Amino acid sequence: MKVLVIGAGNMGLTYSEGMAKSPLLNRKNLMIHDVSADTIATLNKISYFDVYENLEDCLPKADIVFIGVKPYHADELFERMKPMLNKNQIFVSLMAGVTIGSMVNGLGMPKIVRTMPNLPAKVGKGVTSYTESKDVSRVELLMVRNLLDTTGESIHVDNEDFINKSTGISGSGPAYIFYFMQSMLEAAQKMGFSDHDSKVLVSNTFEGAVQLFNESDLSPETWMNRVASKGGTTRAALDSMDDNNVNQLIKDAAYAAFNRAVELGES
Repeated sequence: MKVLVIGAGNMGLTYSEGMAKSPLLNRKNLMIHDVSADTIATLNKISYFDVYENLEDCLPKADIVFIGVKPYHADELFERMKPMLNKNQIFVSLMAGVTIGSMVNGLGMPKIVRTMPNLPAKVGKGVTSYTESKDVSRVELLMVRNLLDTTGESIHVDNEDFINKSTGISGSGPAYIFYFMQSMLEAAQKMGFSDHDSKVLVSNTFEGAVQLFNESDLSPETWMNRVASKGGTTRAALDSMDDNNVNQLIKDAAYAAFNRAVELGES
């Protein structure tokens, strides 16, 4: 099995490195292509994979092709790819808002897997939702899933509507967490903690809370009630959030991302 990754940006390089470090592929079976001379020079210093400047030299060899370019480059890229493709190849999209239908039409190829990755894939803690066109077999889908799992975990969803929905939760979600962390950092610094101590207080609190949640069957609401006591400090903080409708605002933010993902897919 030969795998090609087109585009060495954030997600393309993340998946390339994840696959390269897994036992699934060796160096000669993993190829990466980019058009930037600076990026190619940087990639050539990494011994994980074979680097290609010209699509003609790598695309016809690939069994599975990951596409990680910016969505607005997709149509132009598809036109360049078309003469070099065969119908046995599987195409895995890492592009936000690019539908399976637009890829089938743009590439003229039937086997498409559309994904929604997220940034924690860079540290092996990613979650990738994915769905496929009808021409992808169960065996082929399992191969793709194994490759996706090299950066964390993957979740198969029934259709593209759930890809858009997962955009609002996991795809954009890390930014919501960073938003909350930034607010807590600023609060700690305003209280007089140093930058270093503020970071330790906030990062360890988040990491510890997530670990408690993952290692139990308790809901976040149950954990909140365990931390908060009537008339106590935590209850005062939670009451302030409730009074300011923070719960609904977070839900609204997730739906805003979901709705934007739908719009991008329709444009």
